[in-house]
Amino acid sequence: MTRGQEIAARVEAFVRERIVPYERDPRSTSHGPSDELVQEMRALARDAGLLTPHILPDGDHLTHRETADVLRASGLSPLGPLAVNVMAPDEGNMYLLGKKASPELKERFLKPLVDGTARSAFFMTEPAGDGPNGGGAGSDPSMMLTTAVRDGNHWVINGRKTFITGADGAKVGIVMAKADEGASMFLVDLPDPAIRIDRVLETIDSSMPGGHSVVTIENLRVPADQMLGNPGDGFKLAQVRLAPARLTHCMRWHGACVRAHEIATDYANRRHAFGKPLVDHEGVGFMLAENLIDLKQSELMIDWCASVLDTGDLGTVESSMAKVAVSEALMRIADRCVQVMGGTGVSGDTIVEQVFREVRAFRIYDGPTEVHKWSLAKKVKRDWKAAQG
Repeated sequence: MTRGQEIAARVEAFVRERIVPYERDPRSTSHGPSDELVQEMRALARDAGLLTPHILPDGDHLTHRETADVLRASGLSPLGPLAVNVMAPDEGNMYLLGKKASPELKERFLKPLVDGTARSAFFMTEPAGDGPNGGGAGSDPSMMLTTAVRDGNHWVINGRKTFITGADGAKVGIVMAKADEGASMFLVDLPDPAIRIDRVLETIDSSMPGGHSVVTIENLRVPADQMLGNPGDGFKLAQVRLAPARLTHCMRWHGACVRAHEIATDYANRRHAFGKPLVDHEGVGFMLAENLIDLKQSELMIDWCASVLDTGDLGTVESSMAKVAVSEALMRIADRCVQVMGGTGVSGDTIVEQVFREVRAFRIYDGPTEVHKWSLAKKVKRDWKAAQG
């Protein structure tokens, strides 16, 4: 058994035995589990030696391939990644800070995230229509309107952001803004009176604490030594975070769909119709068979992409392929689980309906399927031109 598999086995047992019972806890709301619930679960993980298991005591990370095993195990409950502190956006933010922050910034901003005592938010996406041609950075970050202007030994940031996951209740913020040199990235303490949450959106997903907020940033003053990297490094730094983060989303939601499939399979074997168990009807049995195929293909895609990332390549192309293939496959799995279970599948009696909602949202965040396909199509064209000499 590899190091990753050993940790994953412990995480799986912990999630199934200690965290699954929390799935009916009323402290899980439409805007995500409360911080009280998160800290209660993290205390259990800390006692079990499983808090932030993908980061080693010396600060180094498991390999991406090892992380795949661990995060899939955490995802067996929608609450699992939160409990063991591998949930987005914190997991991606920890990875970025671990790779690119100075020792001083790591101590101040990364340590509380690794310790599980603080949450973070990544401020990049902007509202549509705020600028010309519907501008505001979304899938096209070059349309960023939030500005950063030098003022002595500080930067002054102004702009609006939207769909900012976890901003409500976060203690660490990573803000993307456009300086004269280009997009830049800043670390800030939260809450800050210059960052105002206008509203928390009502969305179909409900797994992330704090929900997704619309935010106004007005004259936020950030000391120059809280810039991550150099002015104009923002897009490059964002790729350091986003390429692995797309994949870790795949890992967590793969675990959730494994669990949904288990629940649907149990239902299909126990529920009878027309004189036999549902599973013996081809229409139902075949859907569960197709689930097995999609789960295995997704697992192989995740592991392949993780291995590419472990070579040291950013793996942007590979992570785009994985994001498309896995998110679409998991959507099919979640949909089949709902269908197999009928009315029960759309009720809150099991987590199947939540997994369906969460995976539907997953097809959009960290780049919608169509944006990744567009990017891959451009690569096809570039490769063709290169082959022509």
